[in-house]
Amino acid sequence: MAGAVLLFDEIRVGDFDLLRMRNHAKYYLILLYHIHMRNTRTLSVTLPPDMLKRAQSIAKKESRTMSELIREALRHYERRSWWDDVNAYGRAQADRQGIRQQDVDRLVHEVRASTRANRRAPKK
Repeated sequence: MAGAVLLFDEIRVGDFDLLRMRNHAKYYLILLYHIHMRNTRTLSVTLPPDMLKRAQSIAKKESRTMSELIREALRHYERRSWWDDVNAYGRAQADRQGIRQQDVDRLVHEVRASTRANRRAPKK
């Protein structure tokens, strides 16, 4: 495509990449392929000055744009929220079954030992 870049001017229209070929003052449109472009929206966020400075510093240190930094922060938040939900579910199940915090290590060891024993047992 590097050679083609010299011959064509790229223009974007909707989800299609169209190329305009230069040929004696006549232009021909050539449809190359359909691409799925991500839909993004602009969001205005207000931050206290000190938080903005820290965010800009992190973005600069990691060679990221502010948008990339905010997207990554949201992904971390989502993962943390998911783990919080999983832990809450686990606690509710443990409470329902009467399992206390001090029982967890013993139960884990029992299950692992049982699993190992089942793997070693001769198949009938």
